[in-house]
Amino acid sequence: MTDLETRAAPTRAGALRRAAPALAGYAAVRALGLLALFLWSAARDKSAYTLLTARWDALWYVRVAELGYGYEVRLANGDVHSNLAFFPLLPWLERLVAAVSPLSYADGGFLVSLVSSLAAAWGIFAVADHVYGRRAGVCAVLLWAVLPVGIVQSMAYSESLFTALAAWSLYAVLTGRWVTAGTLALCAGLTRPVGLAVVAAVWAAAIASFARDGRAAGADSPDARDTPPGSGVPAGRRAVTRRVLGMVLAPLGAVGYVLWVGHHTGEGPLGYLHVQAGWRNGFDGGWAFARFVADKFTSFPAALAGVGLIVGVASVVWLYVTGVRQRQPLPLLVYTGVVTALALCASSYFGSKPRLLLPAFPLLLPLALALARARTRRSAAVLGAIAVASAVYGAFWLNGSGPP
Repeated sequence: MTDLETRAAPTRAGALRRAAPALAGYAAVRALGLLALFLWSAARDKSAYTLLTARWDALWYVRVAELGYGYEVRLANGDVHSNLAFFPLLPWLERLVAAVSPLSYADGGFLVSLVSSLAAAWGIFAVADHVYGRRAGVCAVLLWAVLPVGIVQSMAYSESLFTALAAWSLYAVLTGRWVTAGTLALCAGLTRPVGLAVVAAVWAAAIASFARDGRAAGADSPDARDTPPGSGVPAGRRAVTRRVLGMVLAPLGAVGYVLWVGHHTGEGPLGYLHVQAGWRNGFDGGWAFARFVADKFTSFPAALAGVGLIVGVASVVWLYVTGVRQRQPLPLLVYTGVVTALALCASSYFGSKPRLLLPAFPLLLPLALALARARTRRSAAVLGAIAVASAVYGAFWLNGSGPP
């Protein structure tokens, strides 16, 4: 990470030109996915736009934007689904778009998602380019675009917004911009519960920087006034202040919302956990998910799905271990580890786990590096084939009965 911090970040205009191929490729893949969805939905006499903006979680975000918090649904089994489970940044943005334009809240969510997905693609490119170079950056963005659940990036959900904030916060950490990193982590914490992963990454990187400073000082390193910023040795009181400020800012979003929910419900700091319990969602270390997979082997062809789930989880673990072996920067490993653990070890909504893993883009970096080393024609053929399959699967998936 020290070496990465010393690498100069390009200017904004230069960064956009550098990222242009990745962004163009990303837009093409998403356009293909939307085209497939609209054609498939039309054949089934369904509205693709409704599937993208007014189904499942998108409806809950719209209700928050329109009615504020306090709306809940009581189910026949006694469960209580409260809109307090949904973090506020996306509904705030939906409300802002509706206030300054003729668009509805649902339209605003779709617009925010489209813009955020491009920002996320750019952020993913920036991180991968910074660590492995431009070619790997382009491949990382395209791999993120062609994920089987990539259609979610175009839905009025919070995944694209969160991934954009997380990616740019990680990039800010890698380039030593601590206040920016902390501010973006704060916003990520207002977007999804997994915002804690961004906070953990900022804190881990900052603590590691302080440890390097201590070792450098103990080794009689050069005076900070003669040391370039981000070099891993003491950088003076101003740099330390920025780092501390970034650490202070990072958790304010997530902690602030959780505490507000506790105050709103009258249940104290654990109020948000009670809200999640009403949705039968919690963290059990993966026990419920393991039982869900095991149940698949009680019949056929459900056993094939069980095999697929095991292969999927094993692939995720393998990609993470490969990232560790390739010595990915500490903040990326911490962020990915927390996102993956929270996704795989949640006790409910097993069908949504692929979507919950969508922000864990550093898992794709080993694959991006391999594609970057292959011939351009071969990489393009692989990504093109996967893009077509992903577009078809996304159209089939959203036209199904269950939520993504």
